[in-house]
Amino acid sequence: MEKVLGSTESSVVATDTAGAIFDPPHRRVWDLPVRVCHWLLVVAFIASYATNRLGVSYFKYHVWSGYTVIVLASFRILWGLVGTRHARFRNFLRGPVSTLRYAAGWLRGETQKHPGHNPLGAWMVIALLLGLFVQAASGLFGNDEIFNLGPLYGFVSNETSLKLTSLHRTLFYWLLFAVIVHVLAVVAHAVFKKESLVSAMITGKKAHQVVPASEAIDTSRTWLAVLIVLLLSGGLSWLVAHAPPAQ
Repeated sequence: MEKVLGSTESSVVATDTAGAIFDPPHRRVWDLPVRVCHWLLVVAFIASYATNRLGVSYFKYHVWSGYTVIVLASFRILWGLVGTRHARFRNFLRGPVSTLRYAAGWLRGETQKHPGHNPLGAWMVIALLLGLFVQAASGLFGNDEIFNLGPLYGFVSNETSLKLTSLHRTLFYWLLFAVIVHVLAVVAHAVFKKESLVSAMITGKKAHQVVPASEAIDTSRTWLAVLIVLLLSGGLSWLVAHAPPAQ
């Protein structure tokens, strides 16, 4: 088989040795960084909850899971600006009218296929990313009023720390609600639309009927993703290392 390549973000059909056009059954829409970030965020979110429930002796691991959430959420937000076609916000975010129109059509049973995120899913992505970032970042300034202080506690007053701790605790339940809605939406797509979003987020591919050849991607730009993650991790490490001592 011989593949004919176009631009770095469009996938072109392949041809066999006789020159006949071969249309692949699946085309790639999700790059490797998006997929890895998605599943690591799932693990980090669960780890954050588990280490909190296990008690103060697991606080160190709770903080590390928070670091992971901050770096991953920050990366995904930046990747929404410089990533591949379907990772970029400008390619999948829609206004309120288009989003409501999509929701109404979905409820009527209309078949609406989108190569990347659908309009409702797009706004859920934004809500989850911002919520995860704020929830994890607020925890860095918090304290449990017993034994443990967040690594950035020294930057704020005790009163501010207590307010951020309250936000940290309350926001978790809103995030949990959003995650449950997200999972139910994925299940609904699988049951009613016969579209496996989980499989797509694992393999990065969707059926060719959903993804026009012009909208498929043929690169993940992983080198850029790794560079961004290293810079974010380094910046967070520097900030923590230079935080004022708790008074």
